[in-house]
Amino acid sequence: MSEKTSIYRVDKFVVPKAAREEFLKRVHDTHHVLRRQPGFIRDALLEQIGGPGRFNIVTVAEWESQEAIDAARAAVAKSHAESGFNPQETMARLGIEADIANYKPIGD
Repeated sequence: MSEKTSIYRVDKFVVPKAAREEFLKRVHDTHHVLRRQPGFIRDALLEQIGGPGRFNIVTVAEWESQEAIDAARAAVAKSHAESGFNPQETMARLGIEADIANYKPIGD
């Protein structure tokens, strides 16, 4: 029997200080939607407090499967459309850079 392996969605952002409050409100709104989706396990919203890295905001969401991530992506897109929120436009307007990818645990 194969054991299921979680998939982690890791989004890293360079957020200018002037954009922080608006950006974090949108992140919280989006994660509120994510937390209600099937296959969601847990998340973390992180802010850099030290070190030389350039990404100052990181979000991590753990999912049961890639299918759960795909379904959640559709739910978030629907929520954004219903509220008139365009993430790409907002990030461009606020000068936010993003590095977004899915990860899986490395086995022993």
